[in-house]
Amino acid sequence: MLTNSLVELDRQHLVHPVSSFRGHEERGVRVLRSAKGATVTDAEGRELIDGFAGLWCVNAGYGHESVVEAAAQQMRELPYATGYFDLGAEAPIRLAAELAERSPGDLNHIYFSLGGSDAVDSTIRFIRYYWHAKGQPNRDQFISVEQGYHGSTTMGAGLTALPGFHDGFGVPYQWQHKISSHYAYRNPLTTDQDIIDASVAELKAKVAALGEDKVAAFYVEPIQGSGGVLVPPKGWVKAMRDACAEMDILFVADEVITGFGRTGPLFASAEEGIVPDLMTCAKGLTSGYLPMGAVFMRDHVYEAIAEGAGTKAVGHGFTYSAHPVSAAVALEVLKLYEGGLLDNGRKAGARLMAGLETLRDHPLVGDVRGRGMLAAVEMVTDKDKKTPLPAEVQAATRLFDRAWEQGLIVRSFAQGIFGYAPPLCCTDTEIDAIVERTRKVLDLTLEDPEIRAVMR
Repeated sequence: MLTNSLVELDRQHLVHPVSSFRGHEERGVRVLRSAKGATVTDAEGRELIDGFAGLWCVNAGYGHESVVEAAAQQMRELPYATGYFDLGAEAPIRLAAELAERSPGDLNHIYFSLGGSDAVDSTIRFIRYYWHAKGQPNRDQFISVEQGYHGSTTMGAGLTALPGFHDGFGVPYQWQHKISSHYAYRNPLTTDQDIIDASVAELKAKVAALGEDKVAAFYVEPIQGSGGVLVPPKGWVKAMRDACAEMDILFVADEVITGFGRTGPLFASAEEGIVPDLMTCAKGLTSGYLPMGAVFMRDHVYEAIAEGAGTKAVGHGFTYSAHPVSAAVALEVLKLYEGGLLDNGRKAGARLMAGLETLRDHPLVGDVRGRGMLAAVEMVTDKDKKTPLPAEVQAATRLFDRAWEQGLIVRSFAQGIFGYAPPLCCTDTEIDAIVERTRKVLDLTLEDPEIRAVMR
């Protein structure tokens, strides 16, 4: 009765993010009740392996009492402190220092936001300020990559290159431009170096067309997440970073998903051998226990803004920037990562990728890709032609539901792609169960009359 009441209240009042309002009203909500480790339990008592860590964010896993205690202690001592008026609190100050120490190169200056979308939004404002301070106010054009996701704020959604975040809103984005994704599985080019060379050439051509003195920055995810977990060829990110340096364009690494052990190291940029001019993080920063995001700035970006502002305030900030409770949680989560979770995540990630690779023999599987605890399985109806699942089968909803029935939560993309981002705390048994349950979902999907009718 309680669950039924909640479903009805949800239907009447709660607007869900990135949802079909009418579709959600029809389907109703699945209410989650509790979680521990990599397992969540719904209101009916069903236990499921969370193969997506909430929304790519519960990297440390659920139920760490030390994190709960860190939040409670901070709430008792100082539940809020503004960063305005030159005020502050110990936890965010220490967190900024800890992050700067661990970040690549001279990313020494940290601005805290509430999450990933507003971290990206903040970079746009900081970059515009930077170029004004440098005496180049005409640099107001931004470039990102097709299939990329950089948040759903009004400004960040402009950088996002997924149609669903533009359709119906009628917001003009004349300042935002795209180049093609590396998307190796569906790229007409077949070698890594050819893909890298083509991307660098396309970026340079786009800059030339816009005017090198007009382009402010280039944004990219080390691995494209919401576009389908698209992993670039080795060396692609560094080549794009080098091209930006050559053209004197700021390079922004969006590590909202890839940060904090998701691909293995604390930051994917370090693995790529680059130091971005700005870097965004969120999600794993607090392991999703509380909202928080961050913008990392290199010394030269910070100094240009500081010199440009002089004694004036830089007019950007949020009420909850550098929230002390979120910062206290992040500090504790950082201890957990370095106390063994990063190592476990590397081992679990290798096991996950090896396990998913065994699915390549399945008639529906066209591609398996990933790095660490970030992976995807792409389904097709014709392996030779790489034909995606037909749109009319409503693959995203149907596949998610089928995985749920098998006790597995994964991200299901509309084009027939399963996305995986399990907590770093996963055991061997849990990783193996993710793979086994995925195979069961694939087998059941193969039995769909609509799927069998189009299989080749």
